[in-house]
Amino acid sequence: MGLPPVVAGLMVYLLLSRAGPLGEWGLLFTPGAMILAQVVLVLPILAALSRQKVEELLGEYREQFVSLGMSSSRMMPTLLWDARFALLTVLLAGFGRASAEVGAVMMVGGNIEGVTRVMTTSIVLETGKGNLPLALGLGIVLLTLVMLINAGAYLVGELTRRRVG
Repeated sequence: MGLPPVVAGLMVYLLLSRAGPLGEWGLLFTPGAMILAQVVLVLPILAALSRQKVEELLGEYREQFVSLGMSSSRMMPTLLWDARFALLTVLLAGFGRASAEVGAVMMVGGNIEGVTRVMTTSIVLETGKGNLPLALGLGIVLLTLVMLINAGAYLVGELTRRRVG
């Protein structure tokens, strides 16, 4: 559905390297490069899943929209509003993909301590050094953060559903 992480990382690396078209910006090995790599990885997933859900809803509502004489630009807000809970799930899928990424982020960020080292690359580094207790601790913290964010999104969705429905 999306680009493989190594391909995305290599693509962003080549764009941002000194010989690349965006090399003058000096973004390689910065948090900005890491964000760009994450966007390149996650955006295709978000777009494909969102399009699929909106297309399903359009199939359900097409006859009603046609009977009301609605244009495409007037249909979209209705479709997006009705798909809001599914789109929240899509955002969580993108977040899960981004939070698990190591390769592309390490490639364009350089894993520089105090600057571009993120939790996933720290886990890889500490595991490679044999510091398994620290790697495990970081993994537990990362899993806890992801679970808290997912639980928060679930609660927001449930509260909204109860209030609306």
